[in-house]
Amino acid sequence: MTPVISVVIPSFNEEAGIERCLLSLEDQTLPRDQYEVIVVDGDSKDRTREIASCHADRVFIQTSPKVGGARNDGVLAAEADLIATTDADCILPRDWLERIRDTLSLDGVVMVYGTVRPIEDSFRNRLSLWAANTFSGVCYRTGLMYYTLGCNTAFRKEAFVRAGMYRTIDAGDDLEIARRMVHEGRILFDSALKVGFSMRRYEQFGMIRSLYQWLYIVVKGGESGRYTYSRREYK
Repeated sequence: MTPVISVVIPSFNEEAGIERCLLSLEDQTLPRDQYEVIVVDGDSKDRTREIASCHADRVFIQTSPKVGGARNDGVLAAEADLIATTDADCILPRDWLERIRDTLSLDGVVMVYGTVRPIEDSFRNRLSLWAANTFSGVCYRTGLMYYTLGCNTAFRKEAFVRAGMYRTIDAGDDLEIARRMVHEGRILFDSALKVGFSMRRYEQFGMIRSLYQWLYIVVKGGESGRYTYSRREYK
């Protein structure tokens, strides 16, 4: 049976969180035979692939560079017409895939994205992601931009490939793709499509510092020899 949705998860040294992510995908309201889970690994040096192999349908080492390349590798290997992307340290709500399926079935819709909540629950983390979610909603409603996140985005595979897929850059690949996908059809923002997002990198490296480095790379066109935002050795 061909799956309805393929879930693509890039990973790199994620043994601490990937099982939690994959278990949340096993507990979806969508029947398990209607979706496949693909983990595309950046040649981790820990037990990431070993753990993932116990839960995912396919696990393989990426051949294209950077996080965007890993996502592209997963999309090209996917069997389904609908693709959902998330991160290896996220936790997905039970209706995540069902909501994605229903939204992408609407006439002309080629992409949907949602919001995030902090897994590491604290007032500071809740405030930070409330601000990010509010910014995302305002940008969508005003038509300023689509603040898409790789941890909570889904699209039609055919439209994604036509649009040129993710750029293989250091940061902002998940944001930049929407500027091309909009020419393929409708993009919808679903504020109720909310995933658990790990704040550990911001707690480890500092919120302001991390955001500054991400913004610096994005402003530079997605690549910078000064920072390596997407390839840090996280705790």
